[in-house]
Amino acid sequence: MDEEIHIMIAGGGTGGHLYPALAIGEEIMKRTNNIKVHYIGSEFGLEANILPNKGLSHTLLPISGFQRSLSINSILKNLALCVRIPISIKRIKSLFDKMDPKVVIGTGGYASAIPIKVGIKRNIPTMIQEQNSYPGLTTRLFAKKATTVFAGSEDSKIYLDTEINVTGNPTRNGIEKGSKELGFDIFQLNSSLQTIFLFGGSQGSVPLNKAMHSILNIFEKNNIQLLWQTGEKNYNSLKHLETEKIKIKPYIKEMNLAYAISDLVISRAGALTLSELLVCGMPSILLPLPTATADHQTKNAKTIVQAGAAIMIDQHNMDNNILKNTILELINDKDKLSDMRKNALQLAKPNATNNIVKNILEVAQI
Repeated sequence: MDEEIHIMIAGGGTGGHLYPALAIGEEIMKRTNNIKVHYIGSEFGLEANILPNKGLSHTLLPISGFQRSLSINSILKNLALCVRIPISIKRIKSLFDKMDPKVVIGTGGYASAIPIKVGIKRNIPTMIQEQNSYPGLTTRLFAKKATTVFAGSEDSKIYLDTEINVTGNPTRNGIEKGSKELGFDIFQLNSSLQTIFLFGGSQGSVPLNKAMHSILNIFEKNNIQLLWQTGEKNYNSLKHLETEKIKIKPYIKEMNLAYAISDLVISRAGALTLSELLVCGMPSILLPLPTATADHQTKNAKTIVQAGAAIMIDQHNMDNNILKNTILELINDKDKLSDMRKNALQLAKPNATNNIVKNILEVAQI
């Protein structure tokens, strides 16, 4: 019987870091029988619910991100890091001693920094998968010493003084293969009407929700329909707005079906969201999160806009008329939507997960 080989994948906090980790791990497990993938995340991230629910081998660290505001709550959280970081380092060293990983992969977020650092220090092949055009802090800190940096965008080259492998971002398995028929059935929407899909990431977006709330009358007036993911926290205050043409959900697991039925998507510009939009050939209106670190969502969005696959609206300059007029102009211009679909698919990297995993297994000599 072959000896079991351990590969560690660290990352999380948000879906943008967690879902690439899951995509890489799933592809590794599909290709080999004697590898055990172990995930590392944070007790405070999305992964604290998702990893146990999926029954995946994992370790959760008592670590959270550095708070940049000067509120009392933020200061207390930062002080707590003085205790949580040493505990997390000790836990990771003990985990490495026990599992002796063949490869360490970091997909970003605060929970990935310590495993990456320990992996590099122990001379274990250590790889970083960076989703954003402007690399996150963990990537900028460790890129030079990492074995390989897989980048979602060519633009990352500008910010990293090391060679990178531009693979595109791993996307959820089968995200582009949703059934329209099943999608219209599950979301109880009309297959003969054009459909707009609004979501603000896994947690929803208050500004996007408010903007949509203010222009809901366009759906009845123009005979178009809306699938609206509000986020769990915002759902109760908005669910009463649901009609035959407007379907409101706190969270959508079946994203492949949501994309399949959509003619136009309105969303933030997180790197993973954009990768999924491209792979699915989705025309989009992007409203980058203005408070994202180093305004990285705007940098992400510009690449898509320049390729003719999206239109970007700056949240600071947005008023209701701008969003309403942009939606109506696009949804009524089938040629424009068709061109945007083609441009999205040309920019997409649907083989990103395969290429990343192929490289990982080669380095690990598996």
